[in-house]
Amino acid sequence: MEFVPRLLLPPQGSFFLLGPRGTGKSTWLHASFPGALRVDLLDEGEYRRYKARPERIIERVRAESPDAAVIIDEVQRVPELLSSVHLLMEEGRGRRFVLTGSSARKLKRGNADMLAGRALMCCMHPFMAAELGERFSLSSALELGLVPVLVGAASPRHALAGYVGLYIKEEVQAEALTRNVGDFARFLEAASFSHGSLVNVAEMARECQVGRKTVESYLSILEDLLLAVQVPVFSRRARRALSVHPKLYFFDAGVFRSLRPVGPLDSSEEIGGAALEGLVAQHLRAWNDYGGHECTLHFWRTRSSVEVDFVLYGRNDFWAVEVTSSPQVRGRDLRGLTAFGADYPEARRILLHTGAERFLRDGTLCLPCEEFLRSLHPARPLVAWPDGD
Repeated sequence: MEFVPRLLLPPQGSFFLLGPRGTGKSTWLHASFPGALRVDLLDEGEYRRYKARPERIIERVRAESPDAAVIIDEVQRVPELLSSVHLLMEEGRGRRFVLTGSSARKLKRGNADMLAGRALMCCMHPFMAAELGERFSLSSALELGLVPVLVGAASPRHALAGYVGLYIKEEVQAEALTRNVGDFARFLEAASFSHGSLVNVAEMARECQVGRKTVESYLSILEDLLLAVQVPVFSRRARRALSVHPKLYFFDAGVFRSLRPVGPLDSSEEIGGAALEGLVAQHLRAWNDYGGHECTLHFWRTRSSVEVDFVLYGRNDFWAVEVTSSPQVRGRDLRGLTAFGADYPEARRILLHTGAERFLRDGTLCLPCEEFLRSLHPARPLVAWPDGD
């Protein structure tokens, strides 16, 4: 696949760039920092050299011009390097470091030197529809996902089938994150049933035949590997009794579809609806991270099961977003947004559907989902709201 410019802009100064394998971090860095000194810790020779003697990076960097950026790929493999990077930053020569990773676990849990706030934290997500332009296909995105390494594969379907296996082998097993890789593989399948739904730890534990604590640790691993995110309920100024459980989303709709078992008793509409909701979730996360909107992503659900799929809340943003896989907007589709609007009249309400019409109904802007995804751009507001409304 030809090079696709990304909507993530390099921040000023040094930064961490985290993102799952295959999301295009290295490709983006090559385009953004030509001529940079690069240390690739996926290369076993480089890994062994720096694992044995992390301070070697000091000698290598000091031999370069201070104007040259320094890229260290997959820094979580040798987190001890960060102490040497910190020392080089303290020299005050204005060197710029870019530190990539596909797992936050060792950085978060291994007492790694996080550079005392000297480096920003950035994330790389799967392709956004706006990045692909005319190459974006909603049906393909729902079936195969938008992970760049898979989109560009000669056989995306076969590549997708092996993608999760790569994570189990190279991340979970190689880093000894769990003693039983088989249990974790079964957990991934069980977790796929919770994509877009409330997280029920007890039910997952019964399904996997492991303890609750094991499932909780597996959920933590899933998030640390950047494969999934748990979205909390929006409870600010709450007027009703709300759910206390978060919702789970895999980072890519295609990865979810690959994990989700399908059989005669499985509804294609249910699976397709969950995939569509997840596709919107990954776009909202990318829009927020790339654009620096500083929103927090939530959902809203009352104890009586009145729900809004997404709530984005920030200094300048307050959006409530509902997603339906139906081409027709019915009264029940607006029920959650109407209830949310009664409690939070400040929020702008959006309903995304699979039809072709754009219209305003009872204060809710109803949009075709594909139109919304194609027009979503980090440099712009979430939606161009109708003038005067």
